[in-house]
Amino acid sequence: MLAYKINVLETLKEAGYNTTRLRREKLLNESAIQYLRDGKPVGAKALDNICMLLDMQPGNILKYIENKDAENDIK
Repeated sequence: MLAYKINVLETLKEAGYNTTRLRREKLLNESAIQYLRDGKPVGAKALDNICMLLDMQPGNILKYIENKDAENDIK
């Protein structure tokens, strides 16, 4: 399962991108912002925009955490 290494919205805010600006300039849509608030992984397009805005690689933002329950569901 994917998890965030950083608080993306807080980091964007520190870089000058509050949620109002993100929506107004169409940098992230409302569903992506809500996913970030909920700690859910966003889609590739939103992640691409986040990487561009923060000048980071996806690996600086996301990490993989092994989920034992998911393995049991697959079997």
